[in-house]
Amino acid sequence: MTPTLATASDARPRPRGRRWLGSGLVSRERFPRWVYERGTEPDPRFSLANERTILAWLRTALGLIAGGTALEALDLPMEPHLRLASAIVLLVAGAAVPVAAAVEWARSERAMREHGPLPGAITGFVLVVTITVVGILVLLALLLHQG
Repeated sequence: MTPTLATASDARPRPRGRRWLGSGLVSRERFPRWVYERGTEPDPRFSLANERTILAWLRTALGLIAGGTALEALDLPMEPHLRLASAIVLLVAGAAVPVAAAVEWARSERAMREHGPLPGAITGFVLVVTITVVGILVLLALLLHQG
């Protein structure tokens, strides 16, 4: 096999769909832009851990939605209005957790890119309040149905 000589144009082809910003090469396709257009790329392990965290919150949201649906669909022997209220709280939280998780992911990713401190977590707080409220509502629903 004969070796071929590389020309200057072959040496480092410029990747398609990317552009140079002051801090380095950034893909045009990365979304959201307000996260990726500033700072430098963090260690991929940290970005992947941040991604795994948002995926865990999404699984939690699916569980909240399933729990709210099941609570109402199974027609458990509970005071009906409190059962419905519990189901609604779970469903609302199931819709709110992904939004909070996405905001938290973006804030954390941006902080890592700018080498700043990580922001406080809001998603866990939403979940703590939700579980506490639903626990109290279900307990009351069970107690009132028995009495």
